Amino acid sequence: MRFRSILSPVSSLFKNLLISYLTTFLLLLLFSFLMLKTKPSLSMVSIGILVIYFLSCFLGGFLIGKQKKERKFLWGFCVGSSYFLLLVLLSLLFHHALQGDASNFATTALLCLGSGTLGGMLS
Repeated sequence: MRFRSILSPVSSLFKNLLISYLTTFLLLLLFSFLMLKTKPSLSMVSIGILVIYFLSCFLGGFLIGKQKKERKFLWGFCVGSSYFLLLVLLSLLFHHALQGDASNFATTALLCLGSGTLGGMLS
């Protein structure tokens, strides 16, 4: 019985993290098609990727907030931080280093944590 009570929040977090990453995948697919057609500048590409991160973490935070009903901002923060942590781990796995400079790293971290928290608060 105790194991089930621990597993439930973890599985809920993973489900919403999966939804966030599926959203990221679909939005990146759409964005890459738009980039192919419009040939945007490098700064527009960076902004587009940050918007996708924001929307994905916000959605994950919003959905988990709807599920949990209590401490929704904290659950949203957990989704945002898990999303960012997985993003860092995947970057290290595939590139064997973190891409970009410290300001990009900090911006992405704050964006993921903040948008997940905001999504939880607004749910």
